[in-house]
Amino acid sequence: MQKFVRTYSLFLLVCLLASCGINDNYGEQVKQIAIPRIELMPVKPQPYKIIDWKQKAIDYDNYVFDFNPELPAGRMIWLDNSQRNLPQITFGLYTAIDDCRQGPDHNNGEFHESLNSLSAILGAGLIGIDKTNQNGYNYVKMIQNYFNSENGWNIMMNNTCPEVAQLGGGYGRDWWYDVLPNVLYYAVCDVFPGVEKADQIQRSIAEQFCKADSVLNGNYNYSFFDYGQMKGKVNHNALQQDAAGGHAYVLYAAYRKYGDPRYLAHAKSAIAALDAQKESRFYEILLPMGIYTASRLNAEQGTNYHVEKMINWVFEGCKNPEGRNGWGVIVGKWGDYDVSGLQGSLTDGGGYAFLMNSMKMAWPLVPMVKYQPQFARAIGKWMLNNVNAARLFFPNEISNKNQWLPEMKNCTNSLVAYEGLRYEDCYGKKELKNVHPVALGDGPNWNPNNPKETMFSLYSTSPIGIFGAIVDTTDVKMILRLNCNATDFYANKKYPVYLYYNPYSENKKVTYRPKGKVDVFDIVSKQYMAKGITSDTPISISADQACILVEIPAETKIVHKKGMLMADGEIISYK
Repeated sequence: MQKFVRTYSLFLLVCLLASCGINDNYGEQVKQIAIPRIELMPVKPQPYKIIDWKQKAIDYDNYVFDFNPELPAGRMIWLDNSQRNLPQITFGLYTAIDDCRQGPDHNNGEFHESLNSLSAILGAGLIGIDKTNQNGYNYVKMIQNYFNSENGWNIMMNNTCPEVAQLGGGYGRDWWYDVLPNVLYYAVCDVFPGVEKADQIQRSIAEQFCKADSVLNGNYNYSFFDYGQMKGKVNHNALQQDAAGGHAYVLYAAYRKYGDPRYLAHAKSAIAALDAQKESRFYEILLPMGIYTASRLNAEQGTNYHVEKMINWVFEGCKNPEGRNGWGVIVGKWGDYDVSGLQGSLTDGGGYAFLMNSMKMAWPLVPMVKYQPQFARAIGKWMLNNVNAARLFFPNEISNKNQWLPEMKNCTNSLVAYEGLRYEDCYGKKELKNVHPVALGDGPNWNPNNPKETMFSLYSTSPIGIFGAIVDTTDVKMILRLNCNATDFYANKKYPVYLYYNPYSENKKVTYRPKGKVDVFDIVSKQYMAKGITSDTPISISADQACILVEIPAETKIVHKKGMLMADGEIISYK
């Protein structure tokens, strides 16, 4: 009888543990690593509001790619028939509203920037808009004119030719401007595969970056690199060692696409150069791209790069005057607004945040947690702050008294955002004295003939689809659902993966909405959160913790293999 009681008691205990979701068979819970600067951010940013980023991105695309819009600001797009690099018509978008250097009637219609056009195409594609066939135009094919073959560099660049490049936007002078278009182009080609000539361009880019990394041989201490002469060069611009992150990102994507082991070797070489740096040389986006690539290499290729160090380099910022001194991630409250999580200068006038950089940084860092789940809580908390504050760049989302052009806030129905958000005004406008923060832009400083409305920046707003694809709300205020697959390019994405962060000091139940009959597994706690669900189901998230939920078909068995967890042959949790 006693033996029966003991056996029955053990059975009840096993049932109880199973009902609580506890299962030691899948490994230990992933211990979270705190990022000190993110710890300084508010747990619950105020005032709090999450706009509908996907709808905003749809409306932005509808306006910007309309040749006959009805909004007061007028048309933002034109055709360029110069046929640089390729015998085809391309298009231009204004960098900022009414930029006097641009449009069909200025500089032969050739001054436009790929960083703007590529971002707009990528963002639209991420939210499901087909840019290969939109109102009779294949915009993905048209952007190939930015592939600079006439100058011998044979990579994507920010302009189609040197004749207009010195008007602004960098050309062979600033490494960031030369690497990022290729990062963007590779992403666009993953979203829109099979476009004519794209494969040839991607191969050329990979080969050029391979050669460049061979020449650099671990030394990225240059302002830019001449991809025609294959020489690193120093000029008046800061040294940009984080270009190694951009090289690595493209080369690893090329390896995943083509399987060429040279691309993998040089991706590792570039990340090794990045990892070997003694301090942060962070500026805008290439270092975060390197962090993502290092994370994937660690997970998929068994390397051991110091991801935590690099993340701290981003958030703490660059402190060396030879680099982009003062560039990092902002923490603080400016006036009545929490602005933590935005990216920009920590030192310029008390702080100067930029929308483009703040949105683009989500592209690599949100999917990164799939490969390095020990940063799930940190990235979840940062994104809560970042997404909340990013709305403040839009003129209808910030008080009239905190923006430079409230009288023009409806010129695009608030679809085009201010370029920046400063702690204080830098133009000396009387009404803005002692006002914090101030939404404005640099446009009027680019050219003496630029009107004040160039403060509204398409260049800054065009990546909005990144947020539109990643960010969603839940039925619990301040708990976001972040799509980790949306910007995980050239990766296996068989199963949906979402990051949730609970900022509350108590456990919260969030409604999970499945697609089909599924099991939901958390790769942080290494346990099932729900099994066999077909409809809305509450899932509990621990206080001040994050989970990374993988949605797999119901009854799919999770098995161990070489320290990884796999479901039907797909890796869902790395060693």
